[in-house]
Amino acid sequence: MRQKKEYSGIDRREFLRVGLAGTTSVLFGWEGLADAMQIAASESFVFPAPVYRVLGRTGLKITIVSFGAMLTPEPEVMAIAFDRGVNYVDTARRYMGGKNEEIVARALKGKRDRVYVATKIAPASRSKEAIFKDVETSLKALETDYVDIIQLHNVTGREDRIFNPEIRETLVRLKEQGKVRFFGVTSHTNEAEVLNALAEDKDRFFDTALVKYNFKSSQETKEAIARAARADIGVIAMKTQAGGYTTGALGPFSPHQAALKWALQDKHVTAAIPGMRNITELREDISVMGMRFGYLDKLILKRYGTAVAPYYCHLCGQCEATCPQGTAISNINRSLMYAEAYRSPALARSTYREIPLSLSASACLDCSDCVAKCVNGLDIPAKMRRARKLLA
Repeated sequence: MRQKKEYSGIDRREFLRVGLAGTTSVLFGWEGLADAMQIAASESFVFPAPVYRVLGRTGLKITIVSFGAMLTPEPEVMAIAFDRGVNYVDTARRYMGGKNEEIVARALKGKRDRVYVATKIAPASRSKEAIFKDVETSLKALETDYVDIIQLHNVTGREDRIFNPEIRETLVRLKEQGKVRFFGVTSHTNEAEVLNALAEDKDRFFDTALVKYNFKSSQETKEAIARAARADIGVIAMKTQAGGYTTGALGPFSPHQAALKWALQDKHVTAAIPGMRNITELREDISVMGMRFGYLDKLILKRYGTAVAPYYCHLCGQCEATCPQGTAISNINRSLMYAEAYRSPALARSTYREIPLSLSASACLDCSDCVAKCVNGLDIPAKMRRARKLLA
């Protein structure tokens, strides 16, 4: 339960943000508001008291802002978060060229008993032998005997691994051996179908779902999250920043806190796992615990959403049905986002390499004219040319 008296520093900053926004924006416009906000932000930083929610049927109480370790190069950043009460970390062996789990392991030294660890099984690992190898390799890299949540990585729909008997039998065996505690899936695209499949599963097999969810998400996704939560599935939000692109449209403002608050105002979401590369990003994101989503946040997200509309892909996958080649446009655009917004060429290339050559951007060379259509108006041919230049 949130103890309000422990949030005095955060509450005061929130008061300043909202109060100054309400007066300065009227008197001085956007630039005056920016100056006033800088005054508010100049206060000495105070880590907020952690706020927890229960992760579905797992019963785990995790911080609503937890740690996405995907791009964090220094274990000290994670260690600081763990020392301040953040108690959930999400990683995968493929991140950072296979080094991310090792970095997480160093951050967990002396802290493993108070931090829940989630990692992932590669999409290509579907046999008993491959899954066992994935988990054993992760346990060794993480320097732990078990992981709290093992996740099927990048599930794309109802027919993609969710109901695979061999996968389920293997996961149950791993749980019996004490190597994993709970089962989950992750989904970057078609997440509504994935969530609905989990909710409808009579066996209630998967305990958690890590899904893309941000202020650009559809009503269908929001409703599927609510349905999954009612089925006692713990829902964690990723990709909350809608890319987190750098844009001049906001002046000195950052959209990150507003985007996080938007996702966390949904009580069907247990937590968000923003990627935090350094102490500055950690402070910015962790501060959201104890803040409310307000009018200024709406204004910031409206401006940011307009600014990124020409190049942000919703990863909805609707365009792929209009492509005669069946090109994996969503995954190609996700790879581009990792290169351009996340500034991680290695992650972009490794994600792109998972796409079969016949479905990659190279397949577009067989077409004289692109007939694939984006419901949100993205220039798909330009995106595919960009992908071939940066990633092929």
